[in-house]
Amino acid sequence: MRRPLGQTSIRDALDSALIALTAAGCETPRLDAEVLLAAAMGVDRAVVVSDPARPIEPDAARRFMTYAARRREREPVAYILGRKGFRSIELAVDPRVLIPRPETEHVVEAVLGPASAGGLATGCRLAAGARVCDVGTGSGAIALAIATERPDLEVLGTDTSAEALAVARANARRLALDVAFHHGDLLADVAGPLDAIVSNPPYVEDRAVLAPEIACHEPALALRAGPDGLDVVRRLLPAAGATEASLVVVEIGAGQAAAVGALIREAGFPDVEVLLDLAGIERVLVGRRSG
Repeated sequence: MRRPLGQTSIRDALDSALIALTAAGCETPRLDAEVLLAAAMGVDRAVVVSDPARPIEPDAARRFMTYAARRREREPVAYILGRKGFRSIELAVDPRVLIPRPETEHVVEAVLGPASAGGLATGCRLAAGARVCDVGTGSGAIALAIATERPDLEVLGTDTSAEALAVARANARRLALDVAFHHGDLLADVAGPLDAIVSNPPYVEDRAVLAPEIACHEPALALRAGPDGLDVVRRLLPAAGATEASLVVVEIGAGQAAAVGALIREAGFPDVEVLLDLAGIERVLVGRRSG
């Protein structure tokens, strides 16, 4: 006989969700279930892990059932909860924007250096007052992280999606960060000199097979970029080269480093550095020139 919702324990709820999420093909079913249950209960995940016999209040149990049903449809956990951590900030996210990935944090690190170092690991620190533009800002993740960690910089972001910019502006207001966002293609709406240009552009090949979480829920405009995934980069880098910027930082996909490195040099940034992500994949390219 099925227990009333008021008698459901953490263990019972997790066991049931684990079966359903595993059957649905979720990659990390237990982690997903624990995170969603903690959110539904309004507690830290450590509580869920450490106290499996704890009863769940009926309202929390209902919320968790709704969350688990959405996750069974392969909706990303970040969209279900409406938030995602990035560097030291938490961002509101929804299907209007790409979910910030851990590998994109390397873009911020390439601009500012490791959080503990206070500057670029390679020694190229942006001067106070430098003007930095995040192209294709989406949720505002890169721009807002830079503004948080270097409030002395002037940071702006652009995006072709007005819906994405609405999310970015809301995040900036909530975090009380002074970042200007412009609606336009690449750098078309940006006036005045720039010192650095950063971007996590779309770089997925049009025919690439993506996980259902990505293919069915995240905005294709922020993901796919032509037969080889470089359509946007091919337009972005010459535009960056036409500015006064001395630094360009671009996130790339696996196997794209050689092609994008050549494009960076052609755009007028002769000093190119390749940075690896935590999986050892060539993930970020840094181009520099004297300025």
